[in-house]
Amino acid sequence: MTIALFIKNRLKELRLGQKDLARAANVTDSYISQLMANKKLPPAPNRTDMYDKISRVLKLPDGHLAKLADLQRREHLKKQLGDQPGPLLRDVRELILRKCNTAKNGEIRVIFEKQPFGELERFVTQKLLSVAKGVARQELDNQVWMRQVARISKKTYPQMRVTVLQFLDTTIFDLSNDNCIAFLDPLIESWDIDLATFCIEIVLNRRIAPGYQKRFEFIEKGPASSTEEEPGLTEFLKDASLSGEATEEEIAFLRALQFGARRPTAFYYYRELQSLRDPLHFRAPDRSRSR
Repeated sequence: MTIALFIKNRLKELRLGQKDLARAANVTDSYISQLMANKKLPPAPNRTDMYDKISRVLKLPDGHLAKLADLQRREHLKKQLGDQPGPLLRDVRELILRKCNTAKNGEIRVIFEKQPFGELERFVTQKLLSVAKGVARQELDNQVWMRQVARISKKTYPQMRVTVLQFLDTTIFDLSNDNCIAFLDPLIESWDIDLATFCIEIVLNRRIAPGYQKRFEFIEKGPASSTEEEPGLTEFLKDASLSGEATEEEIAFLRALQFGARRPTAFYYYRELQSLRDPLHFRAPDRSRSR
């Protein structure tokens, strides 16, 4: 049963309407309507307080709606995992290029347009998205901040709540013009990248973003020896629908991957495995050198 159908049945039992849910969650009526019609995927439970608020109105146990939403999102993700990423929407790409350091804009544009959503474009977009999401997640319950961003974006408070909730669910593979530009445009002041080291600097709008300058540097390190296996990898190996016929060499590669504070899921390893098997991601051996 989808979460939309479950909520509809519960509303009927309590003789409530969708507007009651919208008011409780501080979102627009149209957003709730789209969720109930399955036109939108339910937001991730760890990125919104909406399920707690709706649960109180529907008199449900804590966490029940969140579990239903998580199950539905997992099923949706399984169906989408095999799809190849397409190019970014033109307006989104233009926004990202417009925010780029003027001195490098031309060079970066050439690289972006060489491939439909190539490595550099994915890397930069992911970093901008990650930083913007961090600010949004931190300020989600701050009404003063939310209303300030709403004014800048020319939206009402409930509309801005919907925008932020949708933005927190966005990945680089499903950015939308409205969702991305409404939030990234006012938040990101500029960004710059050193193409030799891939050090990236992101400057945020200091009026609405605490810690307005972010810097990311990357240092290559050898794999650290560890006997403890990532829980996500363990789950991936146990699920035959994800790990399939992974070879020992491929599993060894996945085990050698290193992570910071964030823990990868089983679906991350599935995606990594598909990338590893895609010949487009690797250059053919240079046979002239071997001779």
